[in-house]
Amino acid sequence: MRTFAAVDLGAQSGRVAVGRFDGEVLALEELHRFPNEPVRVAGTLHWDVLRLYHEARAGLRRAGAVDSVAVDSWAVDFGLVDRSGRLLGNPVHYRNSSRAAAMEAALERVPKRELYERTGIQLLAINTVFELAAMADDRDPALAAAHRLLLIPDLFAFWLCGSETTELTNATTTGCLDARSHEWTTDLLERLDVPTGIFPKVVAPGTRLGATADGVPFVATATHDTAAAVAAVPLRGEGGAYLSVGTWSLVGLEAAEPVVTDAAYDANLTNEGGVEGTTRVLRNVTGLWLLHECRRVWAAAGNERSYDELVALAGRSPAFGPLIDPDDPSFAEPGDMPARIAAYCAATGQGAPEGEAAVVRCILESLALKQAATIDALAAATGRDIDTLHVIGGGAGNELLCAWTAAAAGRPVLAGPVEATLVGNLLVQAIALGELASIAEGRELVRRSFTPTVYEPDAERSWREARERFAGLGARREAVEVGT
Repeated sequence: MRTFAAVDLGAQSGRVAVGRFDGEVLALEELHRFPNEPVRVAGTLHWDVLRLYHEARAGLRRAGAVDSVAVDSWAVDFGLVDRSGRLLGNPVHYRNSSRAAAMEAALERVPKRELYERTGIQLLAINTVFELAAMADDRDPALAAAHRLLLIPDLFAFWLCGSETTELTNATTTGCLDARSHEWTTDLLERLDVPTGIFPKVVAPGTRLGATADGVPFVATATHDTAAAVAAVPLRGEGGAYLSVGTWSLVGLEAAEPVVTDAAYDANLTNEGGVEGTTRVLRNVTGLWLLHECRRVWAAAGNERSYDELVALAGRSPAFGPLIDPDDPSFAEPGDMPARIAAYCAATGQGAPEGEAAVVRCILESLALKQAATIDALAAATGRDIDTLHVIGGGAGNELLCAWTAAAAGRPVLAGPVEATLVGNLLVQAIALGELASIAEGRELVRRSFTPTVYEPDAERSWREARERFAGLGARREAVEVGT
């Protein structure tokens, strides 16, 4: 029996779990869960990374004797350390409002098509390259003093085993890495006045980096949480797409090579690293962040409900009311999300959803429609005939969202495993220790260990009409703005 410990840091919470592999089945046990609450200081939103490290260590102590340990996290954000190994400040949160302006300034020096051609990364304000460019423009003293840039899981690896490397799957999300050579784009970074000596060596997922203070082997798993989740998707053939649904909804395909074409650029697709040399061709869609923020606002007003309670209320609310585009910039920052949804509806000539149930239904129907539209965009840009949708992550346990995504996309949904990120983290550790031969063997293990829930598409005419209405939201907003 092999036992592996996994630290999984999500944008809203973190957890530590162990996986036990008896040669036939993988059993998963969550040991410790803790909140991940950002902190705003002097107008800047930060991650409380030292608190996260404290909680991760507490969880690892509960794990006891294990054969290896690995850490995965969200993408793009980083810490800077000096030559003495001291952290030069809490990492800035990707939702910090300054990022949008930083993106526009950087693209004046490195045109967006050139940046996309080199990195293959979807142009989003949250990308690491734009934060670094802003720091360089501001002559940030932390950047000047930095010896090494470490993405969040790499920072934890540094603290736990002393490694100063970065793992490929997370490095590819930064907008600083060449999509084909997997080398840092030093020439582009120099044009943005970003010091290139701070970037660490890139290692492949499954690399053994060293050992913890207790002598436990530390493995660079697929450290981007979506890459770990995709490693656990039991894909068969090129007809399967994945939807890793949590704070973000990552909708994509697995490919042998990056897809950096005119069609991919027009569709704003991203190419991120996967395990065993694969590429994750996908698009980032704002996911259950909207529901999380609504729930937070309602709880602060004294009306606290669980996610399950809110979803149940939505199921009893009238169908096909107002719709929103989850990716509208007005929803990007923390704040009063119910009020922002009402404002968006007014800006698109729709009546606002009234009451919590209607707001939640609006969010879930809109997300299902956005995911369906993204699947069609992926199919068109890649030439793939997508016939099956694998929903993984927390969204796999949301029956309404899974059923509505199947209906909106006109394709069956296979939901699960819910804990795909942890499972993928553990699979890569098992490969690193020689317990599994490949990710294909790991996915067979997933099929034996976890049974998916199947949602067949609903041919109801109302969904086709909703898709047409959803597709016209942008035009409706422009018409209302012109009218005013």
